[in-house]
Amino acid sequence: MDTTQLEGTVPAELDGKRLDQALAAMFPEFSRSRLKEWILAGQVAVDGLSQPPRTKIRSGQNVVVHATRDVREDARAQPIDLDIVYEDEDVLVIDKPAGLVVHPGAGNPEGTLMNGLLHHAASLSELPRCGILHRLDKDTTGLLLVAKSQAAYTRLVQDLQERNIMREYRGVCNGRLTAGGRVDAPVGRHPTHRTRMAIVERGRPSVTHYRVLQRFAAHTFCAMRLETGRTHQIRVHFAHKRHPLVGDPVYGGRLKIPAGTSGSLADVLRGFGRQALHASRIEFRHPADEEVLTLHADLPNDFIELLQALAEDADDCRVRDPDAWNQMRWPTADSN
Repeated sequence: MDTTQLEGTVPAELDGKRLDQALAAMFPEFSRSRLKEWILAGQVAVDGLSQPPRTKIRSGQNVVVHATRDVREDARAQPIDLDIVYEDEDVLVIDKPAGLVVHPGAGNPEGTLMNGLLHHAASLSELPRCGILHRLDKDTTGLLLVAKSQAAYTRLVQDLQERNIMREYRGVCNGRLTAGGRVDAPVGRHPTHRTRMAIVERGRPSVTHYRVLQRFAAHTFCAMRLETGRTHQIRVHFAHKRHPLVGDPVYGGRLKIPAGTSGSLADVLRGFGRQALHASRIEFRHPADEEVLTLHADLPNDFIELLQALAEDADDCRVRDPDAWNQMRWPTADSN
């Protein structure tokens, strides 16, 4: 546990405000919920006295906050190669490879992205989840956003909650989609298989937008955007549409090779041992200066090889170039 003392004088514009509201304005690097926890724990003093959150405070009063931060001791720093797409003193964006678990847990106590982040920047141990703002499944590749300071973490968490961070994916699903669309179906824990997610009536609201980038003989290359960010959301939504992602070991069901598939494509499909899903683009406001940053990550080699095999098997396929697949952008309308 790390403790830092914060001190300030209530300015005139906060005269008459509630204590919790005033603290949020005076110390914006911390979330309102965290500040309220400290008030209730007696870690905030106004002119030397503890006060409840709703206390009206006056300009000129002295406020002292004993800010405690939990330092992670359950994850140790380990040297792990990180593909850093962007970094400054506030944020870090990683291009995560397949096979890398994000957080330590049962069966994966070490060798995770979190372990590597702690080795890269030890100060991340002071932040919730070491600054990791969202997660990618073990075998999903692509961009993952990390905050490096408490102020950046608080701001970016708020932006996530307010859906001001755009996350775009690339995926290959089974079957030919006729057009893009929207999946609005609540996602929650599977009622009997507790390690899986499912569409359940009492699940959390979940919305995925998708567009068709290219159709093959019996598969579709798609762009997806998250309106919400539930566990396994894209995988569950596409399985719900009866177009599960290629290679998905949990939601894809038994591998079915479409009739007429060439032997070479059949071999690639059998050998693609993970869900064909890649976090290709992220756009967010920088927490320090509010400049909009847009970052891209190229498709990994195994994904490109899958697309090449699908293109070679489709007689009417027009796009066969890896660079072209990486350069495809979110279309305003679907085309054949």
